[in-house]
Amino acid sequence: MSDIHVDRKVLSDLQEIMEGNYLNLLETFLADSEDRLRQLYKARNAEELGHAAHSFKGSCSNMGAVGLAELCRQLEQRIQQHSLFDIEHLILQISREFSVVRQIYRAERERVLVG
Repeated sequence: MSDIHVDRKVLSDLQEIMEGNYLNLLETFLADSEDRLRQLYKARNAEELGHAAHSFKGSCSNMGAVGLAELCRQLEQRIQQHSLFDIEHLILQISREFSVVRQIYRAERERVLVG
């Protein structure tokens, strides 16, 4: 099942593949995403911003965070098109979406721990 934030099938497949390491994968993704978000805010130029957006997009895609991956794709595309006007708003959207994803993944962690 997929919603606008997370593709639950991807999470289910990851849990099946990772087995006992699934919880570690979730935690690693969340910690890594915090770092990537900081990189978006700290980027000093378009090249650094584009690299951070690209890396964040890839990890989000791999983890089923579809909404977050799409926002990162949009950011990466805008940078490639040299369309940086109001880019801060898009980064803020990414930050807000990550807050939602973080809650979903923490709930997923609790579901696995209890189950």
